[in-house]
Amino acid sequence: MKLLATGKLALAGLLFCTAVTVHAGGQHYEPMSASARAYLSKSLADVAVSQVSVLQSPQAQTWLAEMSRRLTKRIPDEDTRMEFIQTVYYEATRAGLDPELMLGLIQVESGFKKYAVSSVGARGYTQVMPFWVKVIGTPEHNLFHLRTNLRYGALILRHYIDMEKGDLYRALGRYNGSLGRPEYPTLVVNAWQKNWRYTPPTKTAGL
Repeated sequence: MKLLATGKLALAGLLFCTAVTVHAGGQHYEPMSASARAYLSKSLADVAVSQVSVLQSPQAQTWLAEMSRRLTKRIPDEDTRMEFIQTVYYEATRAGLDPELMLGLIQVESGFKKYAVSSVGARGYTQVMPFWVKVIGTPEHNLFHLRTNLRYGALILRHYIDMEKGDLYRALGRYNGSLGRPEYPTLVVNAWQKNWRYTPPTKTAGL
């Protein structure tokens, strides 16, 4: 019986890892100019999310509450969920990205698993390849740390969007290491549109 239980646990672990990493690929190292590297390195400079006034606006608060509701089953602990969604909102906005697009990317890349690791070594929520730490970061950067991972992921996607002159599909292909193939960009955009798109309710005139 003990052997059977152990086998079931191993199978469950295998299925878990497969579910987490099935769509995760890996960015490829591409030589970049010194100015691009310097810009990305500077952009990693840390700012604590709790000190950012953008999170206090009524629009942000409404968005955070709605996304928290949608994420309840995926991240059951409320404190963990709110820290996650606040960080997504701030890091995406800081990088000039739609936070809802970031949620779609995270859903496809890691299934919202903080410690997900792909078969090629990509790490964390946004499945960042470790070479990025050497290229634009510092040795103490931990890609499993919430804010560090989301900041890297947002900046890398922004970098690829700029490289592709705004072509989101090609940028997503680069992010996943599958440039030129439609499957991954389609998955991310579908997840974004289906699960995370949000239009705040409009106020009734006179109220």
